[in-house]
Amino acid sequence: MRREGGCLCGAVRYAVLGRLREILVCHCLECRRWAGRAWAATAARAAELEIDCSDGLAWVRSPRSARRAERGFCRSCGSSLLWRAPGSETVAVAAGSLDDTAGLRVAAHIWVSQATPWDPPPPGMPAYPHGYPAAAPPLSWG
Repeated sequence: MRREGGCLCGAVRYAVLGRLREILVCHCLECRRWAGRAWAATAARAAELEIDCSDGLAWVRSPRSARRAERGFCRSCGSSLLWRAPGSETVAVAAGSLDDTAGLRVAAHIWVSQATPWDPPPPGMPAYPHGYPAAAPPLSWG
């Protein structure tokens, strides 16, 4: 399955050539500052992600990341698009940047210990105080 997406101004476009993972909504301080609120992200396998940006994509180190992660954004419009950690086989993709989100669902909210009082996880949704725990149900790829 091929899914496409991009930034607000169109300077950065990408295609995911494989399946996408369920969405995790991250409430950590970095993601909130990155996106202006909790960041909803799916993920793609790095080898299945093609980026067409004509130098429009910039990467910045995520300053508090224990994994030394980088965040990718559009140089022109500032859209928050991607998150990657060194050595990872996947790249997180802003779910809202996809052209078509059909079939994607939120699996859980993470880092809710840092959530704002005005943006809590909905009742009944799995929520974890820190990252997605190893003991949690495996995330599915659609």
